[in-house]
Amino acid sequence: MKGNRFATILFSSLVCTTLIGCSQNEEENTASEKLSVVTSFYPMYEFAQQVAGDRADVSLMVSAGEDAHHYEPSAQDVAAVNEAEVFVYSSEEMEHWVSSLLNTVENDDLVIARTADGVDLVDTSGSGHAHNHDQHGDEEKQEAGGTINIQGVADHYHTGNMIELTAELDEEVDYDHWHWYTRESADDEWVTVPNQGGPEFNYEASGESFEVRAVLFDENHNEYAESDPVEIVIDDHGHGQEEEHEHDEEHGQHHEHGSDSAIEIVGLADHYHTGDVVTLVAQLEEEVDYDHWHWYTRMSEEDEWEAVSGQGTDHFEYKTTGESFEVRAVLFDDDHHTYAESEPVSVIIDDHESHDPHIWLDPVLAQEQVNVIRDTLIEADPDGQAIYEENAEAFNKELQALHEDFQAALEDAENRVFVVQHQAFGYLAQRYQLEQVAIGGLSTEVEPSPSRIAEIGKLVEEHNVPVIYYQQGANSAIAETVATETGTETAVLYDLEVLSEELQAEDLGYVDAMRQNLEALQVSIK
Repeated sequence: MKGNRFATILFSSLVCTTLIGCSQNEEENTASEKLSVVTSFYPMYEFAQQVAGDRADVSLMVSAGEDAHHYEPSAQDVAAVNEAEVFVYSSEEMEHWVSSLLNTVENDDLVIARTADGVDLVDTSGSGHAHNHDQHGDEEKQEAGGTINIQGVADHYHTGNMIELTAELDEEVDYDHWHWYTRESADDEWVTVPNQGGPEFNYEASGESFEVRAVLFDENHNEYAESDPVEIVIDDHGHGQEEEHEHDEEHGQHHEHGSDSAIEIVGLADHYHTGDVVTLVAQLEEEVDYDHWHWYTRMSEEDEWEAVSGQGTDHFEYKTTGESFEVRAVLFDDDHHTYAESEPVSVIIDDHESHDPHIWLDPVLAQEQVNVIRDTLIEADPDGQAIYEENAEAFNKELQALHEDFQAALEDAENRVFVVQHQAFGYLAQRYQLEQVAIGGLSTEVEPSPSRIAEIGKLVEEHNVPVIYYQQGANSAIAETVATETGTETAVLYDLEVLSEELQAEDLGYVDAMRQNLEALQVSIK
């Protein structure tokens, strides 16, 4: 009898174990049956999660602290997309690396959601950069009332000489917005000379003859008057460069003398737009008495380094002209030998091919992106159609309510201008008839020069703005300095290219961040 009872208990235990094992297997199978979705960057991740709900396993490639524009997919990323059933991204204008990724992936069954499909990417630069009129000096000029004459041109200069010129207008006007342009010959395009914003031109000769001209802009940033080109002749009489400037002739190819110290360049943004001011600072890890700095640029590794005129301190301010380049800093000792130098850093100029890719910042266009994701998930998983449609409809209702709140809060405002650190809010500005003005290249790591602060101050005064907006909570001490000097305050506008640490800490998502954007905008838009 006892044996039978033991056998019964053992049998029951085996059945139980088998059933539990079956249950666990069923749960594992259910988990493995979830649709595998890989998304590029944060908005795509949240939109896909909202539509998929519990029916898909949604993963994110570009995490916080990384740049969605210039991200480099890892081998693990490629492997994940190879195993995925759906890949979601916005557009090639935003994620430049997607084409390369998809060319690498070998997954014939992958269903791709390009959420910008159906949305016309527009050129919103008209509501973007203030002072972005530097197109090589080739804009159509308005009728001018005077002629500019350039004074002070010598018959020739030597490499290393300072070229000091003055532009004089033959009539008195209130305009004071000057630009200077150079070109190597009449066959070349005019290029803007950075850090030359007044009628005086101070430029260090660097070895080649060139032409220069001056242009005066009116208060609407249209050309008012321009000079004829004048030729600057560089003639070293066959002797090369003066001894005290030998380091410039070598285009930055120096050998260090007596120091293993490294220079770190800080203040670099992930990318800039044409016309932005790149503001960097060179930091040496030890204190020295030397202060003879030079900065060098080159277009690529195949090119020689060229000294940048007018950059003789540890600070570098340079207005971009449309091409990406590399920059490095060199500190010389009292004998003009290289004491320390930095590694090259890349200054990326990305004008998004004149199209603003930040379409997710418009709550109406965001709904179109949600619809693309919905249709793609249905294509990959027809059995989940009802779930995807229901989830998309619910989330789009949230987005529509968000849109209506923006519309109601901003429609009657008299002041419709807002000033931002970085041009990212063109679609939002266009949707609600606002004007975005960008202080391109303004760093939150490097304090700008007095002249740069004065330029920003004029912009603030011109538009009568109370706030300068910074992205992703970058409200640093430098931002506060700029605010104090210009009589403004600072506030955060989230561009949501990544989910910032501030938002993650408070467990806030896209809709929450956009509502915070609305609240912040109302300080300017009122």
